[in-house]
Amino acid sequence: MAVPPSAPPPRASFHLSRHTPCPQCSWGMEEKAAASAGCREPPGPPRAAAVAYFGISVDPDDILPGALRLIQELRPHWKPEQVRTKRFTDGITNKLVACYVEEDMQDCVLVRVYGERTELLVDRENEVRNFQLLRAHSCAPKLYCTFQNGLCYEYMQGVALGPEHIREPRLFRLIALEMAKIHTIHANGSLPKPTLWHKMYNYFTLVKNEINPSLSADVPKVEVLERELAWLKEHLSQLESPVVFCHNDLLCKNIIYDSTKGHVRFIDYEYAGYNYQAFDIGNHFNEFAGPSCVSSTMTASLQCCRVGNRHGEIARLTLSGLFPGVSLLLGSLGPHPEPVLHHRL
Repeated sequence: MAVPPSAPPPRASFHLSRHTPCPQCSWGMEEKAAASAGCREPPGPPRAAAVAYFGISVDPDDILPGALRLIQELRPHWKPEQVRTKRFTDGITNKLVACYVEEDMQDCVLVRVYGERTELLVDRENEVRNFQLLRAHSCAPKLYCTFQNGLCYEYMQGVALGPEHIREPRLFRLIALEMAKIHTIHANGSLPKPTLWHKMYNYFTLVKNEINPSLSADVPKVEVLERELAWLKEHLSQLESPVVFCHNDLLCKNIIYDSTKGHVRFIDYEYAGYNYQAFDIGNHFNEFAGPSCVSSTMTASLQCCRVGNRHGEIARLTLSGLFPGVSLLLGSLGPHPEPVLHHRL
């Protein structure tokens, strides 16, 4: 059962239970020290074998010419006039195109071009290490190469899931199995730190000077948000959720279902790394509501959802009740369903 916080959650104006900041749990203290030392994130997985690199830059607005240049390097036996291409449009920040010659796409190379300025959010070297680590555990496709603003990798057979799929018992059991497999990837004897606080510190550093003045009446001041983040770090760290290797971005479209093999695989490892196990699970549960503009029907369905244990007990927590400042901030960004966390006892 989740351990209740030692102090009541902060109200609209936030008050920490400790007036003197604690070096172990003050928001940003460890993160600032790491940043000053040149570390963007906690240490990730160890380096694997070198990946081929090509000094080619692909135009994000016209990716086909650059993609075909890369294909000439990776598949020199393919005749250029026979190469077929297929654009994928589901990506949020990156551009993706598939290159192949056979109709069944059994040998298909995906060329992914990074979104503009995404290097501010994503450690690309760490992403490559994560890719290789997951591949070594049969959880990722082959990584063929990197280039100046992207990478090329093997196409994974199957279909990307949607919100209507991941709530099916048959499929969410497969998702749970794959997630559990990734969570068992060890840290080679080291004691990894969760990437959550470093990521949040990085994001907060990027946006705290860009808050829209028109939202000042509704969004708490930067200092207030910093105190809330400190409170979150202090109290959530006490829950002692295991730190495991996590995907950290289990959107529906990042889950590929292969009906012929009867399994799912996860794709896109930009945010993968060691983190709280509960974060990976909870972050995926958010996807049950869909990406945006949730219908009232789906919202009602989620509100009525129940998760019970062997005694039939239910634990139902309303997120806005625990963290009203977060709810206020979300509300300033537009309509959204009431966030509900169901915790299995």
